[in-house]
Amino acid sequence: MATQDQEIKAVEAEHLLQVYRRIPVVFARGEGSYLFDTADRPYLDFVSGLGVASLGHANPDLAAALADQARTLVHTSNLYFHPLQGEVGRRLTALSGLPRAFFCNSGTEAVEGCLKFARRYWHTRGEPRTRFVALERSFHGRTLGSLSTTWEPGYRAPFEPLLDVTFVSPNDPAALAAACGPDVAAIIVEPIQGEGGIWPLTSPFADAVTDVCRTSGALLIADEIQCGLGRTGAPFHSATLGLHPDLMSLGKALGGGVPIGAILLSQRVADAISPGDHGTTYGGNLLACRAALVFLDAMAQGGLERVQQAGARLTAGLRALAERYPVISDIRGAGLMRGLEMPADAAAQLVDGAMSRGLLINRTAGAVVRMLPPLSVSDAEIDEALGILADALATLP
Repeated sequence: MATQDQEIKAVEAEHLLQVYRRIPVVFARGEGSYLFDTADRPYLDFVSGLGVASLGHANPDLAAALADQARTLVHTSNLYFHPLQGEVGRRLTALSGLPRAFFCNSGTEAVEGCLKFARRYWHTRGEPRTRFVALERSFHGRTLGSLSTTWEPGYRAPFEPLLDVTFVSPNDPAALAAACGPDVAAIIVEPIQGEGGIWPLTSPFADAVTDVCRTSGALLIADEIQCGLGRTGAPFHSATLGLHPDLMSLGKALGGGVPIGAILLSQRVADAISPGDHGTTYGGNLLACRAALVFLDAMAQGGLERVQQAGARLTAGLRALAERYPVISDIRGAGLMRGLEMPADAAAQLVDGAMSRGLLINRTAGAVVRMLPPLSVSDAEIDEALGILADALATLP
């Protein structure tokens, strides 16, 4: 007789499009920083739904707010006003200094909107700027526009031709300047490149981005989907680098698990947008906005400070591990967004070894072990994760 897990996998195999290489575990519930499989085995979750479960799993404040909102009103469409969307916009614009917000359903939709709005800005001005400049190692999403600005050729090739995008090394300011001619609508950057291997932009390169935008006139799009909204201990990591984006894409952490994305815009870009230029059926509905308000409340009520403390503890522990285990060649990131670089085979073995011991981490860019714990992770949970990592590292050849 098939087990419950086998039946779940069989139904997926028969009915779902096979675009995911799933890890062979079925999760049935969550609590705080832990997930539990169908046998109720706990796993300390340092993936947090790829940075989405920002408040942990089954957060009681989020659950209560969503239940209350579901009993009240979930969706009306953007044909009408409702009392929550403006409040989320007010909170985000205050945090970012960008005065206008547009809501959508995901990070990739937010990037797509940023690209559209950048092109619309130049169309309004009567200037034929249609090309974009993006960075090597970048990942901005899977829709056609966001995919165009994603560097990995294997992701793009089956869907070309895409938008006109020039990729430059994030270590080569001269190449950036050379790429930004009078036809460039915008430069798009991740302040910390997540899928590309947890690579923070350096301060000199960030300064070069600022200089090139000033001299060429190109707009700046900051993709803060993974590194923003408190993940690094700051509301937005671009600000820590001295960047002043014209547009910003948000997603992941904002809804604590409820799908929501957002675009933040400067006033000059917003002034170039007309009614009907963009839209969404679900974006910014009451349920998603209620979730966002719970998350923003948590960040305002000590959440950012907690990330700073937790990030320092995690970083210190990872550095101690690197001293003990030379297989770790680099530790990158900020706050609770960390990557360990090691040989690809070792990285794969570490992910598997950690999971067998009850810790979820994942591998990105082949040779980087990525950690994105919930922003609510406790000191005891960080110490538990470090202990599991030490045990798993000790078994590597």
